[in-house]
Amino acid sequence: MTDASVSDISGIVDFAVATPELTHSKPAPDRLLAGTPEQKTRNFFSDSTGQFFAGTWESTPGKWRVRYAESEFCHILRGQVHIEDERGNGRTFQTGDSFVVPAGFIGTWHVKVPTLKLYAIFEAASK
Repeated sequence: MTDASVSDISGIVDFAVATPELTHSKPAPDRLLAGTPEQKTRNFFSDSTGQFFAGTWESTPGKWRVRYAESEFCHILRGQVHIEDERGNGRTFQTGDSFVVPAGFIGTWHVKVPTLKLYAIFEAASK
């Protein structure tokens, strides 16, 4: 879905009633470290600049390398993930937790149990 008029109520996206397309994906083989994670994304909102997105993402268990060009706010609705940086420092997040992964983060995502999250992503325009 794309953004609507920003001057009236029609521009508000209600996740409870919107029906965005479901996209299936898997981590790229060169990034996969463990498991066979399958991911589903529903992007409920994209702004007109192509820099801001919001929706839901879910994944089956697995572990893969990540490199963030964007900043991402996450809220775990169900499940548990462990995120680790390149130095081996990690944090576990589970149902009810909210966090931000800043642009420039390099490390791993490890989905321990099937996980569903809300996301809001901002990716700065290329210079």
